[in-house]
Amino acid sequence: MKLDPILAPSLLAGDHADLGGSALAVPNHGLKWLHLDIMDGHFVPNLTFGPEVLAALRRRPELADTFFDTHLMLSEPANYIEAFAKAGSDLISIHIEPEYDHAATLADIRKLDCQNGIVLNPGTPVSAIEPFIDQVDLVLVMTVQPGFGGQSFREDMVPKLQQIDAWREERALNFRLEVDGGVDLTTGPLCRAAGADTFVAGTAFFKAEDRTAFVASVDHW
Repeated sequence: MKLDPILAPSLLAGDHADLGGSALAVPNHGLKWLHLDIMDGHFVPNLTFGPEVLAALRRRPELADTFFDTHLMLSEPANYIEAFAKAGSDLISIHIEPEYDHAATLADIRKLDCQNGIVLNPGTPVSAIEPFIDQVDLVLVMTVQPGFGGQSFREDMVPKLQQIDAWREERALNFRLEVDGGVDLTTGPLCRAAGADTFVAGTAFFKAEDRTAFVASVDHW
């Protein structure tokens, strides 16, 4: 069954001098999900923000019902899941690439009353996440090398989406299939056709000339 599309604007592309104001663009445009990119300067060559920022955002009354889609780009994500859960994350996604106990960490996220997700980078074969797809609420396929916003979409990642969608169908699983990196009016429909149902958009949303029109377009992808 094809899931309804969800647009999850990435705060990474917002105004870092006014993260609260940028986050409010999500409910102000009738959207439910906010994507939060957490980078440690080790796993990826950039630093963003930590759990205290999430906690501050969660305290905003206007964001009380916003779904915090938290993407941990960390070398040791297992050490931080509790802090981000307590800060108000609704879903915490972890990468397959670092060396740690992936299955245990995914289980621990669930124990913290959060949904969980597994993420793979462009250079990682899709087979790496196959053992975990029956343990997750979301699979995230990176269509750029993570670390910085504004990169161009890698069309060679589309077959990964198709394979994961095929596994989901064959095994009657119901995880969401998310795509992150260069998602816009052209690449979004391409990903939708390949099976994606959850779309992280940073630049395309926050820099859009007409955000309302961009948001409305997602229903037709």
